Amino acid sequence: MDYLSFSKKLFAATGIPANLYKDGHILYSSLAELLGIEPQDEWTIYAPDRNPEFSAINPNLEYGHVRIEGTGYDLFLGPVFTIPISEELVREFLVDSKTPPEHQEAVAEMLYAIPISGHAQFVRLLTLLHFVLNGKEAQIEDFYAEESSRTARRGSTVLETAIEAKENEISHNTYDFEQKLYHVIAQGDPGRLKRFFETTQEIPSEGKVARTPLRQAKNIFIETACKAGMLGAIPGGVDVERTYQLVDLYILECEQLQSIEEVNRLRYIMLMDLCKRAGEAQLPEGVSQEIYRCMNYIQSHTNEAIGIEDVAEEIHRSSSWLMRRFKAELSMSVGDYITKCKLDEACDLLTYGDRSLAEISAYLGYSSQSYFQNVFKKQFGMPPMQYRKKHQRQS
Repeated sequence: MDYLSFSKKLFAATGIPANLYKDGHILYSSLAELLGIEPQDEWTIYAPDRNPEFSAINPNLEYGHVRIEGTGYDLFLGPVFTIPISEELVREFLVDSKTPPEHQEAVAEMLYAIPISGHAQFVRLLTLLHFVLNGKEAQIEDFYAEESSRTARRGSTVLETAIEAKENEISHNTYDFEQKLYHVIAQGDPGRLKRFFETTQEIPSEGKVARTPLRQAKNIFIETACKAGMLGAIPGGVDVERTYQLVDLYILECEQLQSIEEVNRLRYIMLMDLCKRAGEAQLPEGVSQEIYRCMNYIQSHTNEAIGIEDVAEEIHRSSSWLMRRFKAELSMSVGDYITKCKLDEACDLLTYGDRSLAEISAYLGYSSQSYFQNVFKKQFGMPPMQYRKKHQRQS
């Protein structure tokens, strides 16, 4: 296949900028061609173990990558705007992309011509390209995988089961489940949200709200989207207007779907997306993408006995480099941040769950219950059980 011609035709058909690389060097850039300038080798090749994948310089500007296996070619798409384009978004792109001043006006004009693409819609485009270019299927869950897609599949299954329960009119109070769900979204930790879906034993259900199963699923989606925005994303720090725009776009995308399975998958993507945006909204200024990846890795592995070497390996850096950069950007050591994330999770387990202290300490990878209790008391000024009694009464 002529991959250069394919990249140009892809841009012409979709309006989404394409960038083609060969062995790490750029061959074609849609924006550079339109500007009449030479493309620059400034794109960082993504993780070698994930194909296809997406990433973002900031929550509203997404990029996709498909590695054309066995050829040395890499196809990058983006930016894609996930909310209506504004002057603020254009400024963000110009700053993030380090666009030279003499090209900023022309680039801004091109950006306004890029069509808005919902998060899930963009993921589906990447899976299609992976199938066309590599002859392989990719599931939506693969984009959220840590070591495997098992957790994501479990999350989707939980949601599908919830839908089924609602359709069968199994009625009971969903308040506790929703309180936990939106609390986790507001915390902005996608790894914790995955584990919530994986471990929850609660099957929320409501009365019948539509005459057909598909309409039932869509109505529940709309309800969940509104609540996830108002009770999760906005308290988590996501801009109010952007939250409403995202919710509107997800609802519009949901209305176009033709199966319950597609609605359930979009529901999972929507919740993960809002959670991710809440996390990014809470990031302190000056945190690089590499350190942010380390933070996500740590947050997603609080139930394992991870160390500095494990985190450094995640970004293919040395331990000494990681310790120096982590301290410079977050003003705390890697070890302290690991402890912080484990104790944050412990607080959730104590407040919203009924696991024993022995179960919690083992789950979080502590060598003993007594050591866990000592670390917890040092951090919060009270033993774990006192914390549970105080916060369960208030929750």
